[in-house]
Amino acid sequence: MNKNIVLIGMPGAGKSTVGVVLAKTMGMDFVDVDLVICRRHGGNLQDIVNRLSHEDFLRIEGEAALSLKSENSVIATGGSMVYSEDAMRYLKEIGTVVYIRAGLSDLEKRITNLETRGIAFNPGETLADLYNARIPLYEKWADITVDTSHGDRIEDMAFKIKSELEEDE
Repeated sequence: MNKNIVLIGMPGAGKSTVGVVLAKTMGMDFVDVDLVICRRHGGNLQDIVNRLSHEDFLRIEGEAALSLKSENSVIATGGSMVYSEDAMRYLKEIGTVVYIRAGLSDLEKRITNLETRGIAFNPGETLADLYNARIPLYEKWADITVDTSHGDRIEDMAFKIKSELEEDE
């Protein structure tokens, strides 16, 4: 398999955590777009989010994705990547897009550091607002959807994604 696996979904859905395990399981490289942004722009993700306007952050996130020259990699995107049409079209060209779906109540339990996690919010937005705005976009871009709301372990999630990808071939 020379194609990439691109993980999309809400913050807290498990893209980075599952992505590392999935990459190991499938003998692939792992790329975290948030870390690409951190390296390029200096600082942790929250510092960068705080330093930039919402629109500027979304722009650099899309640019980071468009700059990827990955092959045979699991790519974990930031939760707001789906706002960039150009980036998502590119990611679909270079890989299979897997939407890791999690329910809002699960996300609220998992995300205990909302103010420091590096989530791109508009002023006044809540996690529920983001969830409702992004779900249709995740569904639009996904080639495969895998649900995480059953309390699966990370290894089980990776296996589930691997199985879905094999069925899709």
